[in-house]
Amino acid sequence: MKIMIVTDAWEPQVNGVVRTLKNTTRELSALGHRVDLLTPLEFRTIACPTYPEIRLSLLPKKRLRQRIGEFAPDALHIATEGPLGLAARAYAIQHRLPFTTAYHTRFPEYVQARFGIPLTATYRFLHWFHRPSLAVMAPTPVVKTDLEKFGFTNVVLWTRGVDLDIFHPMESKVLNSARPIFLYVGRVAVEKNVEAFLKLDLPGSKWVAGEGPALAELKSRYPAANYLGVLTQAELAKVYAAADVFVFPSRTDTFGLVLLEALACGTPVAAYPVTGPIDVLGDGGAGAMNEDLRDACLEALRIDRNHARAWAERFSWGAASAQFAAHLKPLPRAAFREESAAA
Repeated sequence: MKIMIVTDAWEPQVNGVVRTLKNTTRELSALGHRVDLLTPLEFRTIACPTYPEIRLSLLPKKRLRQRIGEFAPDALHIATEGPLGLAARAYAIQHRLPFTTAYHTRFPEYVQARFGIPLTATYRFLHWFHRPSLAVMAPTPVVKTDLEKFGFTNVVLWTRGVDLDIFHPMESKVLNSARPIFLYVGRVAVEKNVEAFLKLDLPGSKWVAGEGPALAELKSRYPAANYLGVLTQAELAKVYAAADVFVFPSRTDTFGLVLLEALACGTPVAAYPVTGPIDVLGDGGAGAMNEDLRDACLEALRIDRNHARAWAERFSWGAASAQFAAHLKPLPRAAFREESAAA
């Protein structure tokens, strides 16, 4: 099957959406599918306000129409709700083409945290955007239920995985600080609630790996913590393996791939009992969830690292990608014949 994926989230961004799409593309190719990614790299872009690493595509309609017509996909998937996603949605509706979409992040909660816009306003936009989609792919049952509470009627499950060959237990001393070592990995932004981790009174030392708009302020307010920039996956694996506990302070993530990456390296997780950690950790005992994040961190120190790794082995990118492919909807060939004739 020829699959076109349209996404506003792509390099140089380093986040769960980009990693999900890269791993899914790799696994779909291994299954014999041909995947074409349409990303901001093909367009003139401007920086997203307050988030310069996010590039917004300018006037993408003409190029997008050309690319879809040339590739003539068997299925069209719109991964994000940005300029490219909006242009692809408009194209599909105009040409009466079936398409699928995905709900990767709790966008309304992020917008409320950053700009104070009410949740209801952003959910109205999301409901409008996803309504024509034949399947809105959500990463967990909790997120699926939440969307349905907001009136979404076309939600299906598309779970996530972890690369167990890259992320695995190993001897690592790259974090040479006092033990126990508590680690956060991810975007350093207000919606990630990183300060909730940094302000904890914990023994040992704290590390933060990642970049984002809140990094400079947090560095100045919490100079005792150790800060790393954006790392490759191989470098991240060594960092995870060197930590004693991975701390996930976010209350707004839909899944949290970093949870799986840490567990795969044998590092137990401490988190709040919210969507994301609940779905990844469940009652498997590979992490500690508590409304008192400090208590969760101290409890996670007692978890066996072998058990954390064993829990991560339950998650496969191959199975997740097969699930993704099963939700895709075939496109009518006539639409592309008409497009070619019009051109």
